[in-house]
Amino acid sequence: MNLDKEEKELLESYENDEWVPVKDLDKKKIEYQLIARNTALKNRRINVRLSEKDLSNLKAKSLEEGLPYQTLVASIIHKYVAGKFKEV
Repeated sequence: MNLDKEEKELLESYENDEWVPVKDLDKKKIEYQLIARNTALKNRRINVRLSEKDLSNLKAKSLEEGLPYQTLVASIIHKYVAGKFKEV
């Protein structure tokens, strides 16, 4: 199995019986589904001017990632504002 550091930590904590059951699981599922739905809701548009070269490079990167370039841009912005953007 080829696991990254975070996956290894999760597997180790599970194997060490560190996980505890969630009280009111059905209620929690509904709560987190609502949070996910509201987080994924894209109800605003923006217009951004880019150089032709940047747009071409962005589209090339999106092909590498296997997703539409606008989705890639939205993901980059979301990660940045959430403080989770990691440059590779």
